[in-house]
Amino acid sequence: MARPSSKTLTEAEQRVMQALWARGEASVRDVVDDLEKDHGVAYNTVLTILGILHKKKYVSFRREGRAHIYQPAVSQTDARHEAFDHLVSRFFGGSKNAFAQYLLEEEAIDPTELEQLKKLTNSPRTKGKSK
Repeated sequence: MARPSSKTLTEAEQRVMQALWARGEASVRDVVDDLEKDHGVAYNTVLTILGILHKKKYVSFRREGRAHIYQPAVSQTDARHEAFDHLVSRFFGGSKNAFAQYLLEEEAIDPTELEQLKKLTNSPRTKGKSK
């Protein structure tokens, strides 16, 4: 029995999406050319991944002659939010506060980054935001 597909991106799917986000739109060959340099990926693999991404509604496509031209249907920001919410839900019981506490207690945070976080928590933009 096949396992159900995840709404979040796998590592390979994310690489394909990175190529599409960078280009705006691309054929399978364009994506292969972009990924080949660092990942040695095959045309059929990229074609399969794009099909999966289409089923997940991360990409759309149009026909151009015999080729399909793919475009991102989800912004990089929206994909990042989806992945973050999945992470928080899966490992922190849905609590962003628990995630933040983990980061502060378990991870070595650069003092400059910590100051930036403190400023963000006090900014009017983040006041009253809760999810």
